[in-house]
Amino acid sequence: MSGLTRSSDGLDERRRRILFRAWHRGMREMDLILGGFANVEIETLSDAELDAFEALLEPDDQKVFSWISASEPTPAEFDTPLFRKIRDFHLSGRGLPA
Repeated sequence: MSGLTRSSDGLDERRRRILFRAWHRGMREMDLILGGFANVEIETLSDAELDAFEALLEPDDQKVFSWISASEPTPAEFDTPLFRKIRDFHLSGRGLPA
């Protein structure tokens, strides 16, 4: 899988930037988790969800991966409805390549 699988055509600048950053994390597992989620959900996220997504793109990949995989507790400031939506999306397998 080469990564970004949806076009950013039709997305506003902020969503294009988030989509790009979600697919260019540095840790392949996080590319697939965050990028896969962004491919499917980026168009429908509210401004508050976009804020939460941008915040989640800041910490180190290994930390975020440990929260998503529940090997470490998620800090309160990142345990948002959007984070739980991303984690549930990942656990459902919906973002996995065919």
